[in-house]
Amino acid sequence: MTRPFEILGLQQIAVGGASKEPLRRLWVDMLGLTPSGHFVSEKENVDEDILTLGSGPFQVEVDLMQPIDPTRSPRVDQPALNHIGLWVDDLVLAVEWLTAQGMRFAPGGIRKGAAGHDVSFLHPKANEQFPISGAGVLIELVQAPPEVIAARRRRT
Repeated sequence: MTRPFEILGLQQIAVGGASKEPLRRLWVDMLGLTPSGHFVSEKENVDEDILTLGSGPFQVEVDLMQPIDPTRSPRVDQPALNHIGLWVDDLVLAVEWLTAQGMRFAPGGIRKGAAGHDVSFLHPKANEQFPISGAGVLIELVQAPPEVIAARRRRT
């Protein structure tokens, strides 16, 4: 099977909790990751701190998330490892091809993510119409910028 796109590497992990305080204590105070941004979305019910690990095109984002309203969905703190993000060299082609193969995507289509990149999410659960899924994991496909694509390809 020939894919018309390439997964280039890990772009991010997102972890959630009822409160970001214990997450910040672990990821910033204990492990030393660098805070680099903040994102809030009422629609997505998320208050998110963005941290970075590494630098340049090999930098990985670690998102610390808490729900704005713990009585509403989505509950970004359940499960605690909310999702992983993967760099992809051609998001549009990836979504088209994967959909044609039977991959289920979460509602919302391709859209701007918290870090400003175009993203789309593989649904964690399959259904009758789309029998392939993230196998229990929410997976974010993230359009890699040109410098990430070039750097990742130089390493292979």
